[in-house]
Amino acid sequence: MHWIPSPNPNTEIVNKLAESLQVPYTVAYLLVQREVSSFEEAKLFFRPEVAHLHDPFLMKDMDRAVQRIETALSSHEKIMVFGDYDVDGTTSVALVASYLKDLTTVVTYIPDRYKEGYGISLQGIDQAHQLGVTLIIALDCGIKAHKETSYAKELGIDFIICDHHLPGEELPSAQAVLDPKREDCSYPFKELCGCGIGFKLIQAVHQAKGGTLDTLSSYFDLVAIAIAADIVPLIGENRVLCALGLNSLRSNPRVGLHYFLQSVKRPVQVSDLVFVLAPRINAAGRMEKGHSAVELLMAEDTETALRISRMIEFFNTERRSTEERITIEALQQIELQEDQKAASTVVYHPSWHKGVIGIVASRLIETYYRPTLVLTKSEGVLAGSARSVSGFDVYQALTSCEEHLIQFGGHKYAAGLTLAEEDWEPFKKAFEEVVSTTLLDTQKTPSYLYDTVLPFDLISPKFYRILQQMEPFGPHNMRPVFVTHGCKDSGGTRIVGKDKTHLKLEINDSTGIVFSGIAFGQAEHLITIKEQQPFSVLYTLEENEFNGVKQLQLKVKDIKFE
Repeated sequence: MHWIPSPNPNTEIVNKLAESLQVPYTVAYLLVQREVSSFEEAKLFFRPEVAHLHDPFLMKDMDRAVQRIETALSSHEKIMVFGDYDVDGTTSVALVASYLKDLTTVVTYIPDRYKEGYGISLQGIDQAHQLGVTLIIALDCGIKAHKETSYAKELGIDFIICDHHLPGEELPSAQAVLDPKREDCSYPFKELCGCGIGFKLIQAVHQAKGGTLDTLSSYFDLVAIAIAADIVPLIGENRVLCALGLNSLRSNPRVGLHYFLQSVKRPVQVSDLVFVLAPRINAAGRMEKGHSAVELLMAEDTETALRISRMIEFFNTERRSTEERITIEALQQIELQEDQKAASTVVYHPSWHKGVIGIVASRLIETYYRPTLVLTKSEGVLAGSARSVSGFDVYQALTSCEEHLIQFGGHKYAAGLTLAEEDWEPFKKAFEEVVSTTLLDTQKTPSYLYDTVLPFDLISPKFYRILQQMEPFGPHNMRPVFVTHGCKDSGGTRIVGKDKTHLKLEINDSTGIVFSGIAFGQAEHLITIKEQQPFSVLYTLEENEFNGVKQLQLKVKDIKFE
């Protein structure tokens, strides 16, 4: 395991910020690392507010989108709100449909993951035509849907596309294409997720009607869930929207989320959105129908919400057991493979569930740290999910093998692909060849990035409280990770846990200050620690509560002996 220090910020800037904010040097150091270098920037960082959101009309085509929606409302047109089957797509649909349903007739549509696949489908357009829909608002998809939008146009259906993926050279034929990543779009923030763009759309419609942002606060929770699930950078407008959404979830969660949030016994955090809410919202699309997630998020009474929640919880339980079974089968397949020293992992079985193979690929990387493909058979072809290791571009690797593929798409660390069954062996060989010749030695083992070295005497409840104000944590604003050197057992380190695989640490460093910590899955270090060998710990700080007493502890990610 490599420990990699983050770049050191400019000392002069850190000192000036520490003085202007009246905070410890280490706090200012962490802020400058996150490109917060002035009093005004720190104020925006620590106190995100509704007023910090940008004018939605700065986005290219927003005026056209609002004008088309206003026409639809005044003419009482039927609108279809169309979105992908993942968390970003379903929250987007729930958000926009919830806002529009009191203004006109709205129908919602989530494509079937297995029959229709990702993005705008001809089947969905046909259904819109049958229902008399004349405007489709597509969310989290559509930026490359040239054929589909042209087909809709022939049927007399207009499109407004709200997408955050990279556009191609030409845009689809739509009334409006809202995507900050358009080259001709000067919107100040480029990293919105699909639901974020959906929010900017209703913000613009609301603004045009004379409404204020405060009255849209009931939608912030959906945007926050999508931001967390879609792993977009938690900076700028995403940070503001996520913070506002967390406040909503803590004070007044929508009725559809009560059942899932009852297990969270403290104020809701980003990690709860990622590990509690997102898997359940996703489970509907993975195992059954993604539309049930939309119904849950739009539910207005407890009885309806409870019925759908229990059904989705069943899907999630089924998803977990299916994922665990396939992971075991895939690990067994890897163990039987002839080339144990392969640079990549590529496994296939025709009966594996398509909805979980991406998760399985991520699980396999935890055991075999290398670029991984997991494939199954679907609709007469092989369908697969790719996951990568830090620094390696798996999308580029697939591009090098595209002669063997029917289609593929995705990004650096995650992608999807389909290929003909007869191309399986040539593709597998080609992929291994690409990975083996381009994967760097530094990419063959996991690495941890840490912020700074921290002696124990600098850790205090006040320091921790300031760190907590740096939330919400996520990409580009990760929870601070520290390293402390020269640690030794202070006498209380022991093995804990039902399976006796975890370490409960009681340690001190060279300052003599003693801290407790938990190191999951690291019980093998106990003997060496008890021998009083000096070691370094890499950790985050957390507050542990036991019998009503709260105290700071180290959440240890790794231990290295000096």
